[in-house]
Amino acid sequence: MRWLGRCPACEAWNTFVEAPAVSTKSKSATIGSSRTAPGDRSGPVRLGDVSSGPVTRIPSGIGEFDVLLGGGIVPGSLVLVGGPPGAGKSTLLLQLAAGLASESGPVVYICGEESAAQTKLRAERLGASDDLLLFAETNLRTVLDALAGVTPRALVVDSIQTMALPEVESSAGSVAQVRECAIALMDFAKRTHCATFIVGHVTKDGAIAGPRLLEHLVDTVLYFEGENGSEYRIVRAHKNRFGSADEICVFRMDEGGLHEVGNPSELFLGAGPATSRSGSCVVASIVGSRPVLVEIQALVGETSYGTPQRLAANLDRARLAMILAVLERRAGLHLGTSDVYASVAGGLRIDEPAADLGIALAIASAHRGVALPAGTVAFGELGLSGEVRAVSQRARRIGEARKLGYTTIVAPPAPGRSEGENLIVVRDVAGAIAATLG
Repeated sequence: MRWLGRCPACEAWNTFVEAPAVSTKSKSATIGSSRTAPGDRSGPVRLGDVSSGPVTRIPSGIGEFDVLLGGGIVPGSLVLVGGPPGAGKSTLLLQLAAGLASESGPVVYICGEESAAQTKLRAERLGASDDLLLFAETNLRTVLDALAGVTPRALVVDSIQTMALPEVESSAGSVAQVRECAIALMDFAKRTHCATFIVGHVTKDGAIAGPRLLEHLVDTVLYFEGENGSEYRIVRAHKNRFGSADEICVFRMDEGGLHEVGNPSELFLGAGPATSRSGSCVVASIVGSRPVLVEIQALVGETSYGTPQRLAANLDRARLAMILAVLERRAGLHLGTSDVYASVAGGLRIDEPAADLGIALAIASAHRGVALPAGTVAFGELGLSGEVRAVSQRARRIGEARKLGYTTIVAPPAPGRSEGENLIVVRDVAGAIAATLG
């Protein structure tokens, strides 16, 4: 063994990570034996010969969390829950595990970061069931051996960065350890049909710590979004093999734990449909599989610097720049010497093009200092020529807006559909500004 400071292949400096190799024998003993049971057929199997009975999902006891997963917990699934420190990852999974333990059979919670006594104190504060099984251990081989006599219905590992396999000669949290521990947990979940949840730490850049393989390996990736200082927590499905990706659920956190919020639109809206102020526009968006109303806020002012500022919070900055260019060229708004700030209230990130019209109206409202009519909702995609294009799920967006009391909907035309009452159909951004701001 010798030290290498520079990679001989790519000639980059300081890119090597010391990770002793794991023998082929130990890997095969860990992976191969768990995947193939005695008597199973080896080799390729005809698709029509594979048994495919109906999958009975396990209700979690948290309705919004079941929607997030696509209808409940799939037996044998491997779910990664990530987020910044203090977001509520351990709280959510402890509540989930305790609820499953009282309803669905044995559930094991692996305490890698706390002792069993510390976990019990937190469980008592949350009012968790005493039926939950706790195991304070960081040796994953010991954990898997102990689970052989329990046959749990669900398993929670908190966290994957604290687990270590003795046959991998590196410290817990290293790339090699995280990779091998994740593979071992995946094999355990698939072999025993045990729904397994693992907590993942994040780096300073917000990405889940460890190799990218970790996210590719699991069935579902859930991520906590929003500011930790807020009482609300947003959990988004970034990947889901058993349901809709980009689904969200919203929780309110207090001393008693996390409580589901049934109607997220009420959280993301400001003063409601009765009032309106300049620089604000409500957008009917689709998040995952559900319609959600969000408030877009904008602020426009004379720049104090040589180059105008363009800042976007919870919005795509490149898309904001495109909308500003369209407003400048197609709607006659002179924004070249102005600072423009745009944000989605409530901490939810919106990336779909259907929010373009709402962003444009919020900026135009802030630029003119005139508020949109009270009870107005807008949606539509902007083209570079200024036209407003149709978007998917139009009826669901309109239905959600009217259900929450919004009476005026600004939307692109939909050929072959009745427009309905109080619906302002616009074909370009200039016409939308004229119809709403005069």
